[in-house]
Amino acid sequence: MAEAYIVAAVRTAGGRKGGKLAAWHPVDLAASVLDEVVDRSGADPAAVDDVIMGCVSQGGEQGFQVGRNAVLASKLPQHVPAVTVDRQCGSSQQSLHFAAQAVMSGTQDLVIAAGVESMSRVPMGSTVMLFMKEGLGSPKSPRTEQKYPGVQFSQFIGAEMIARKWGFDREALDRYSLESHRRAIAATQRGDFNDEILALEVDGPDGSEMHHVDEGIRFDATLEGIGAVKLLSPDGIISAANASQICDGASAVMIASAEAVRTHNLTPLARIHNLTVTAGDPVIMLEEPLFATDKALQRAGMRIDEIDLFEVNEAFAPVPLAWLQHTGADPDRLNVNGGAIALGHPLGASGTKLMTTLVHALKKNGKRYGLQTMCEGGGTANVTIVESI
Repeated sequence: MAEAYIVAAVRTAGGRKGGKLAAWHPVDLAASVLDEVVDRSGADPAAVDDVIMGCVSQGGEQGFQVGRNAVLASKLPQHVPAVTVDRQCGSSQQSLHFAAQAVMSGTQDLVIAAGVESMSRVPMGSTVMLFMKEGLGSPKSPRTEQKYPGVQFSQFIGAEMIARKWGFDREALDRYSLESHRRAIAATQRGDFNDEILALEVDGPDGSEMHHVDEGIRFDATLEGIGAVKLLSPDGIISAANASQICDGASAVMIASAEAVRTHNLTPLARIHNLTVTAGDPVIMLEEPLFATDKALQRAGMRIDEIDLFEVNEAFAPVPLAWLQHTGADPDRLNVNGGAIALGHPLGASGTKLMTTLVHALKKNGKRYGLQTMCEGGGTANVTIVESI
């Protein structure tokens, strides 16, 4: 089968809810990373075969096919098509999978996988709640209710269930969260994110400024401060401080065939080594990355210790902690630059955001293999293994 290569990868710095990126329309936010990934690749914009855009809350400013709207707002010619994908938190990781599969099948040569989410302007859950408020029903159908009577599909409940199942108390979750901030602080101070972030012009206290530092990082984070945050449930252990942060952002990765690499004189950053997606229990919901990783490694013929760096999305602290316990992976290789607890989780943009961080970290650290996985609403999980070039 033909190979697929990542030839450029970029992301915005994360913006807090109501923060520095809140004034950006999500279509323009997405268009900015489309423009940048084309510029960084050196490819002819007219040669792009498709844009596959991940987005979870597809309503309001992110409605009416946000992927196509982003193309129309970008420097890409209007003949470049686009589609919008929703696999919940893994939306743009699935965009990457679809892009790579198109290239590996030989049907396309140059595809941009991207993602966008303005959680300030299109709040999480709003596309469901607004319909329910108007009496237009909910996503849970009568047949689903028969199969799962009285069950509330909730990521928050799932996170609590994982913590109980794998034996984590609040202190373990909070300590993990503090480490996420510490790693993100260190990476920022070392300049490790400089090559992957597209700085954007935003309004500042003294006029316009360039936003280039992830806004969610708590540079003064302490275990005491994290532990003082109110629990989401009185009898639980999950708090906003040991969960991913609401975040605005966009990201993009360009996928190219070997022929496109030669034709356009592109420089590969990494080769796609394995693409896996699985599904499991929709109630505990967020545990599936554990088993998806098993399957991906089996299909790739690899052991966990052959992977140099891991990006496991920190939707909630119990997820990466359970993943470490299940896989036996080296914790020093996991989320080495921090994760979504510190950097933010812009839902539909997180998949290609994490991949952008992963390929740059592999290159910077002289490592070979990287693995990325995401827990996703409904009990699904994507896994992508890449080889740095």
